Amino acid sequence: MKFFAASLLFGSAAALAPESSRRELLGKTLAAGAALAAPAAANAYFVPDLPYAFEALEPYIDAPTMKIHHDKHHATYVANINKAREGKDEVPILDLMADALEAGPVRNSGGGHYNHAFFWEEMAPADVAKKTKCSDQLSGLIDKSFGSMDEMKAKFEAQAAPGAVFGSGWVWVCVNQAGDKLEIVGTPNQDNPLMKGVKDEVMFPILGLDVWEHAYYLKYQNRRPEYVSNWWNVVNWDKVSENCAYVVENHAGVPVEG
Repeated sequence: MKFFAASLLFGSAAALAPESSRRELLGKTLAAGAALAAPAAANAYFVPDLPYAFEALEPYIDAPTMKIHHDKHHATYVANINKAREGKDEVPILDLMADALEAGPVRNSGGGHYNHAFFWEEMAPADVAKKTKCSDQLSGLIDKSFGSMDEMKAKFEAQAAPGAVFGSGWVWVCVNQAGDKLEIVGTPNQDNPLMKGVKDEVMFPILGLDVWEHAYYLKYQNRRPEYVSNWWNVVNWDKVSENCAYVVENHAGVPVEG
């Protein structure tokens, strides 16, 4: 269709051009049509801007960590997934998650891009975050699944402890396939519950925490539990509620920017 449009452009222009320039115009049109028809070039994916300043999550997450985490670590995942996907058709990063375990570099690089793009959006400065709240839908699922918000946080923090997610990984609150229950899931490295084979069934994250050391070490060193408990102060429950509503309605993962 794109090449056809380019051909139409050539036809109308050539009718008005002298014979001497028609061959040149034809060459340019063919080149343009080929470019339009080609698979997406490298750099199809990008690091989205943060929705707040690097220092906005202080004192709970420090500015130097945020800058390195966003500008260096996330950027590396993006560079690597672009390299791995060079010459292939462009698709949203979400669409690559289901089969990522069988797709080589997509597992770590693509997972790293999706996970981080998801992570930035669910946080807000503490003075903003404290004004956000769970929707009735999310509150109901929390109470049904865990008993209370406090119980959910306790189970989440236990899953985020070094003994539960050993080394590097993520902790997630997910909606199950049926859309009627929440589960807390830990995943290693850049895996996430959207990937087939990571858990017994694909689940849909609505909240996630990066527990790689690069996410907290400058401020907390080996005190991961302190990082996890402080992180609640910057969770944007309005956004988590939006994620929940989207997942329950669509039985699909939350799309991300980038």
